[in-house]
Amino acid sequence: MTLFHFFNCAILTFGPHAVYYSATPLSEYDTLGTSVKAALVYLGTALVKLVCLATFLKVSENDSFDPYQELLHALIGFIDVAGLYFALTQLTHRNISQNHKFQAVGLGWAFADSVLHRLAPLWVGSRGLEFTWDYILQGLEANANLVFSISLAALGSLMWLRKNKPKTLIPIIYACAGILATMPSITRFDEYSSFMPCIM
Repeated sequence: MTLFHFFNCAILTFGPHAVYYSATPLSEYDTLGTSVKAALVYLGTALVKLVCLATFLKVSENDSFDPYQELLHALIGFIDVAGLYFALTQLTHRNISQNHKFQAVGLGWAFADSVLHRLAPLWVGSRGLEFTWDYILQGLEANANLVFSISLAALGSLMWLRKNKPKTLIPIIYACAGILATMPSITRFDEYSSFMPCIM
């Protein structure tokens, strides 16, 4: 039964990536190489973020909200934007359109994130004797991250690859990219604000 639970959670976590690849024109244009390159760029970006987080952020002894640390954490979050910029503009892609390029980069980015953050906990935890909802929720989180990564890649494609942008949309595109890049800090602030009334 535990192996069955592991396979269910693994399919929920990694299955939508395969379905997205095969259901969209990405499989027809053979963009798997682009997705693999984007996944490798994500791994390098994650390593740089890990070093920056370990170097510049301090571990607090209590769960209080420190605006300076959160601002620093949000700025480190822009390393993802720099990695996406590199994946969209500097990597050599086969003759694929801009529309398929951002989808392939976003898909590779999301898959690498799922493998890096969810495979080991899924392998170790979901084969336990007790059933928990945590790994099903991790799979749903991976699905939401797939949409998030493709959205961020689409915004990056609009910012860096499209030459004839409408002038009125440029501030909206940059504001949305900033919100998406700082989303982890925003959600952590929401956790702090919901945690604070419990303390007081």
